[in-house]
Amino acid sequence: MEQIKLTGGEWSVLDCLWAESPQTVMQLVSRLGERVGWAKSTTITTLRRMEEKGLVHCEIVGKGKSYTPAVEQEQAVISETRSFLDRVYQGSVGLMMSAMARRQELSREEIAQLREILEKAEEGSEK
Repeated sequence: MEQIKLTGGEWSVLDCLWAESPQTVMQLVSRLGERVGWAKSTTITTLRRMEEKGLVHCEIVGKGKSYTPAVEQEQAVISETRSFLDRVYQGSVGLMMSAMARRQELSREEIAQLREILEKAEEGSEK
């Protein structure tokens, strides 16, 4: 899988597009203005750069532009998670979970969710 590296601003744009797509420039200007306080010029500049990087698709619709994501959300999340684990925990999920458990940052519900995830992973590896 290709490594996807997104800036915080690119995540904000893609979050909007993953939630609803396609969106016009003005829809994105409005949503990003509300979410992160961006001016119109910031939104337009970010969209142009993201198009150059192949992160969004742009289509001319009438007198305006319409954008769709060129990156799947799951692919971006997996890539970012792997990058984070490699940078911070030397690629070790166990080390990350141990650090969180020691600081008691996991609720009972989260622990139950992790058990369920691990059980499913174990079942899948037995096949």
